[in-house]
Amino acid sequence: MAIDPRSFNKVSLTDTCSVWNVLSSDRLYRSASAAGCVFCCTAFVNYECLLKPRKRLYSHDVELQKRLIAARQAGKFQLFSLEIEDLQEVEILERRKKLGKGELSSIAFAKRTRQAFLTDDKNALRLALEVLPVGHVQTTPDLFCWLIFEQLLGDSDKQVVISEHESLNGPLKDQFEASYSLALQYRLASKGVPN
Repeated sequence: MAIDPRSFNKVSLTDTCSVWNVLSSDRLYRSASAAGCVFCCTAFVNYECLLKPRKRLYSHDVELQKRLIAARQAGKFQLFSLEIEDLQEVEILERRKKLGKGELSSIAFAKRTRQAFLTDDKNALRLALEVLPVGHVQTTPDLFCWLIFEQLLGDSDKQVVISEHESLNGPLKDQFEASYSLALQYRLASKGVPN
């Protein structure tokens, strides 16, 4: 999937891993919110994030749950329930790929409502690219890239975002580094500076 840091759908339906990745860096989340980004999720994703029993609860899980609860109390990460058609779509999609209900419900709801879908799960990304319109599938590194390109995050924010993300067991350091480089390339090209 080719990233174009010049554009980003500001309203995104998020799956479980992207909820955690967006919230893993306070600097990233605050910058995205200040830029007008709105994140929402299905009731399935909310269940997976906050209610689904876990064999072991790590300190980073507890912190991310606290952040999601605080964001929801602030009116962020609005929940959407699925309709019968969405559930039928989930059943169809389930036969195609081995994904959790959170990812499948998010893809189905995004498809019906023509919203952008934000995921960092490779299998969900692959399926979403097959069934959603072009330009409606994005990742947390895409968000980071757009914020850097638009200078809504500064160069000094890069390491802060990565450090915060890694401190909560986030896996996207390499993708953030690549997104940062890509944003700088596009920024230079937009000013007419050759690579």
